[in-house]
Amino acid sequence: MGFTETRNYTATGDKTIFSWTRGRVCAFRSGVMHGSAKTPDEMEALGRAAALEVQSGNVIGLVGGLGAGKTHWTKGFVAGLGSPAGVTSPTFGLVHEYVGGRLSVFHLDFYRLNDGAELIALGWDEYLESGGIIVAEWADKFPELMPEGTRWLVFSIEENDLRTVREGRI
Repeated sequence: MGFTETRNYTATGDKTIFSWTRGRVCAFRSGVMHGSAKTPDEMEALGRAAALEVQSGNVIGLVGGLGAGKTHWTKGFVAGLGSPAGVTSPTFGLVHEYVGGRLSVFHLDFYRLNDGAELIALGWDEYLESGGIIVAEWADKFPELMPEGTRWLVFSIEENDLRTVREGRI
């Protein structure tokens, strides 16, 4: 396990949140998440760092292939919000709700959904209005249903099994 520290890095008061895990550093700076991980623990540290910056109602769209680290990132994210919940992939249940932290998290997986109507039938609009945080894996399947202001995190597998996370647009 590592630790997390917040530092001011400019005269304007912008913050950078650094997370150290086994010598690796990730940053969540000026609202932009980026980092890399060699292990599941390191990916969870990236999620914990991101949890320090979220607010009620945020929607985070996770994009990346199988095994890229989306669920491990979410596990750290939920823990970073203070929830004791055990996070697992919602691939078969489609949605998991995690409470007990400073904000509730609704963790959805769009992988098995065939169309946007199935997402709406799951109660998508109610989740958006809940005041919690939505973390949606495979969110790029239905970008038209993601609200304006969605934070998109792109996960990839690089050489030597290094996983990277970069905030960007899809």
